[in-house]
Amino acid sequence: MTDSHPLVAVTLGDPAGIGPELIARLFADAPLFADVHAVLVGDRWLWQEGQRVAGQSHELPEVADFADARQHDGPVFLPVDSVAEGAVGYAEETAAGGASVLSVLSRCLDAAQAGEVDAICFAPLNKFSMKKGGLAHEDELHFFAEKLGVTGYFCEFNTLGSLWTSRISSHIPLKDAASYVTEERIVAASRLIHDSLKLAGIEAPRVAVAAFNPHGGEGGTCGREEIEVIEPAVKQCQAEGYPVAGPFPADTIFLKARDGEYDAIVTMYHDQGQIAIKLLGFKQGVTVQGGLPIPITTPAHGTAFDIAGQGKADVGPTRNAFTIACRMGENLRRRRLETVTSA
Repeated sequence: MTDSHPLVAVTLGDPAGIGPELIARLFADAPLFADVHAVLVGDRWLWQEGQRVAGQSHELPEVADFADARQHDGPVFLPVDSVAEGAVGYAEETAAGGASVLSVLSRCLDAAQAGEVDAICFAPLNKFSMKKGGLAHEDELHFFAEKLGVTGYFCEFNTLGSLWTSRISSHIPLKDAASYVTEERIVAASRLIHDSLKLAGIEAPRVAVAAFNPHGGEGGTCGREEIEVIEPAVKQCQAEGYPVAGPFPADTIFLKARDGEYDAIVTMYHDQGQIAIKLLGFKQGVTVQGGLPIPITTPAHGTAFDIAGQGKADVGPTRNAFTIACRMGENLRRRRLETVTSA
């Protein structure tokens, strides 16, 4: 019988941050790994350091490649040499740390392209270190998209339990946000988050679209984007059969979503959604990289240099990120196997 369990690659994140400690705590939670092939990809010394800081000790079988990892029932370790011990200290933004992250992620992305990996869960990164280490993109999502050959629409999702958010613009100056409010981007973002929620196991996702202007534009007296752009985009989604509603004033729609009326909100710019979702539960949030061929997840927080190396890191968001990667990876693998079987 074909193995339906997903293979999920896990990385240690920036060597100077809390990532290695978080992953050490994650791998201590044995029940999480019952129905998944998990392969930890990283440097031996960094994995040992993470365990030391976390007060954990795990002996993971070493494998030579991702194909070998699927032959094991429990989690395994795929060692790489991406950064020398002593080249990076805690709470340092360095080219060495950033290059290490890019090297490890590239190894995982190459395996994904080869069909060897069903999902990736990475520990927190530091964008400045990555740019010092050679990242030529505005963020890791654009790096992933280029590596995986994505030509369609992609964006970050931020999740908190059963509530997901997407946005039609991301890491851009706020003064440029209005230029991104287009029917095409709103429709694409709405379709993508709906389909991604289905992959995550939500049978009939309900999607709300936020307004751009205060109070939803107040009937056109405080901006006309709602009338001329957002409402037509919502109607197009509905005409295509997507359960999308809106636009709703951004300062109240999160109350409806919090109370269970919607599963996802499409926001018009970065902070419109980020502030709300982080207030609702910053310590449990997850970022999902949407629009890629495979699920890629990470905790929504950063490298936390202020507590790196101190044994204080909370594994909760990392656990949530790994769980989502496993669930989405399993559903994706099942779909692929069904396609092969029916062919």
